[in-house]
Amino acid sequence: MSSQLYSDLLAQSKALTEDEPDLIANLANISALLYEHIDDINWLGFYLTRSENELVLGPFQGRVACVRIPFGKGVCGVAAESQECQRVEDVHQFSGHIACDSASNSEVVAPIVVNGKTVAVLDIDSPSIGRFNETDAKGIMAIAEYCQTLNWPGLQS
Repeated sequence: MSSQLYSDLLAQSKALTEDEPDLIANLANISALLYEHIDDINWLGFYLTRSENELVLGPFQGRVACVRIPFGKGVCGVAAESQECQRVEDVHQFSGHIACDSASNSEVVAPIVVNGKTVAVLDIDSPSIGRFNETDAKGIMAIAEYCQTLNWPGLQS
């Protein structure tokens, strides 16, 4: 994917959410927008931090998904715990991968951090091995960084 596409998706995400204070509505629209425009993916969505060290399924597009993921487990849990983007060429080679959908072969997960706390992750899966490159990771991180500015109840400074 091109950096221009991600730049356009970031601008569209901002336009969709700028006047809406509801977090879930905003994440739902962002997930729908991204899922519609990013090629060769089979799942895209958010996992939200709902307890000290656990992610819970949030707004998404795709097939049914794992509901709870502990920090440090799987690609999403590692991204949440490390607060670093995870780009995995082949999830079957990732130690501790959680297989929510057997059709997924590669994954990119961007943490969303507010005031030093991981509040969510943006997770994208593809059926193709090696689907995500550095341009994809940077584009997804830019969107995740924008998501940090949304209304996260109880966490704004």
